[in-house]
Amino acid sequence: MSSTALSVLVIVTLLIALAALTLALVSVGRVSRPAATPTPAEPVADEEEPLIGPPVVVYNPSKNVDWVELKRLLTRTAQEVGLRDPVFLETTIEDPGTGQAAQAVALGASVVVAAGGDGTVRSVAAALAGTDTPMGLLPLGTGNLFARNLDLPLADQREMIRIALTGRERPVDVGWVSTELLTKEEEAEALESGVAETFQDQEDLEAHGVRQSPPDKEHVFLVIAGIGFDANMVAGTDDELKSRIGWMAYFVAAVKHLMGRRIDAMVAIGGSQRYHVKARTIMIANCGKLPVGVTLLPNARFDDGWLDIMAVDTRGGIIGWASLAGKIVLQGVGIRSETDAASRIDYKRGRHVSIRTAQPEAVQVDGDLVGLATTMHARVQPSALTVRAS
Repeated sequence: MSSTALSVLVIVTLLIALAALTLALVSVGRVSRPAATPTPAEPVADEEEPLIGPPVVVYNPSKNVDWVELKRLLTRTAQEVGLRDPVFLETTIEDPGTGQAAQAVALGASVVVAAGGDGTVRSVAAALAGTDTPMGLLPLGTGNLFARNLDLPLADQREMIRIALTGRERPVDVGWVSTELLTKEEEAEALESGVAETFQDQEDLEAHGVRQSPPDKEHVFLVIAGIGFDANMVAGTDDELKSRIGWMAYFVAAVKHLMGRRIDAMVAIGGSQRYHVKARTIMIANCGKLPVGVTLLPNARFDDGWLDIMAVDTRGGIIGWASLAGKIVLQGVGIRSETDAASRIDYKRGRHVSIRTAQPEAVQVDGDLVGLATTMHARVQPSALTVRAS
């Protein structure tokens, strides 16, 4: 094989693998318009009606589906299985699902169904964690990462609805992330360094600044939180491009950051492990199954009470990324590759994780940007959420 052909093969392999990783690391479940539909009136209970609350569907109206027909299907299925007619609550730009889910709990909902992408699922989970109210999933996004880890039948909408309303209840872990406020010096450093260029403009940087996320604010994640490359990709995605080409816009942003700087971090796990790492990204996972058959973290389980930490590094430009892609593909079939000069994947486990970086870095949770930080804390809340599954 000629050197030119080999180069082409390496680049194509990298692009395919990177596309799969990009799809996995982003959440396209964000809302894009405020709510306008009023909540239907709750049926008046009578003596023959079971003493159980209605299913409440928290749905993202921006998803490109026939909502009239989908609501009819949800209502018809609820009637078939002996439940009350569902109550429908729209998400909004200001509240992508947490407030609506809390309202559903107050209504005494028998189940709260998150109908949307991973962002909607994450927002609903934030309100239901620690309660006895189960969550059902109606995945309508591109990634649908948590639904994939639950092995839900994504291609069968009617079966998905049945499972959401009457499926087996499974306790799952919930991850929580918080960050510490940047000092004035760190904010100035972020503006002077390349990390601030990750954001689309100064207004975007200020909107996602860590000062907008106080230190007592925790962000829920069900799949993966990260600091470094993956968060830069989320921050650098052009909204107009995303509206035109969907998740591929994240892929474009990922390519732009392939040769970005590595992060320099100290990682502390619990009270016993502390180590220094230089990496492209550090990811903390509650579960590790991704689209197109890729397993990012083979040992990550959403019900084992642990967080899995993955530090990823590459060297040598595109060759390093191609090496990394190969390692990830191989581990999905049970082959753990050794670290080499081009790429490295380090795995750890813990229940409490703190990451302190030498410079401000972008932080994301399940594809939602938290902001810039030099300190990130993560913890697991075991069996905090009850989810309907098959």
